[in-house]
Amino acid sequence: MKKLGLIGGVGPESTIPYYRGIVNGVKDRVGKPYLPPMTIESLSCFEVIRMSSEGDTEGLTAYLLAGIRNLAAAGAEVGALACNTGHLVFDELQEASPIPLVSIVEATCAEAVRRGYRKIGLLGTIATMESDFFKAPFHRAGIEVVTPNAEERSYIADRILNELEVGIVSEQTSAHVLAIMRDMAIQQRIEAVVLGCTELPLLFEGRMVRIPLLNTMQIHIKALIDVIMAE
Repeated sequence: MKKLGLIGGVGPESTIPYYRGIVNGVKDRVGKPYLPPMTIESLSCFEVIRMSSEGDTEGLTAYLLAGIRNLAAAGAEVGALACNTGHLVFDELQEASPIPLVSIVEATCAEAVRRGYRKIGLLGTIATMESDFFKAPFHRAGIEVVTPNAEERSYIADRILNELEVGIVSEQTSAHVLAIMRDMAIQQRIEAVVLGCTELPLLFEGRMVRIPLLNTMQIHIKALIDVIMAE
């Protein structure tokens, strides 16, 4: 089994379920208690969001690449970013990385294709919703990607940064984001919503969500297990 290197802390609230999901997923496939080899390099979600919001792709690349090199130095054979926003510079990272990287965006796109979706909504940070890096693979696959309006995008990004990234899950925020999703389903006729921030699933735990969700974290976890367990 290949050793996985994970860039965590981006943010910390999703790094924990990433670790549990990978450990439990491998255990289920092996059929007995088993702990896969893994190293986590904890970086700062606040730095990633700041640099991506400022368009500092050079700084973001250098910051994440330093973490990836630390993972490789620790013996990781495969690497991944436990966040969507950092994939703004995924191509640059993949080109310079000493180990292969598994993309959360490509994995999510493959799942959308598998499900047969033709039009989806995208929620996430400002960089994720407004840049092309997340949408491009979907467009190549013939899937239309739409986002909420500017006011709603600002609201979602603010709640990610100032609530979810510090472990706050507000009932008011959950209800508001659900309302945004319902409006998108009615007005823009989307077939599913991509939770394009790995903290967004926190808003929907224990809630009835009528529109199908593409949980990028869970999709990524499955893809990572596939890669590290491949013969």
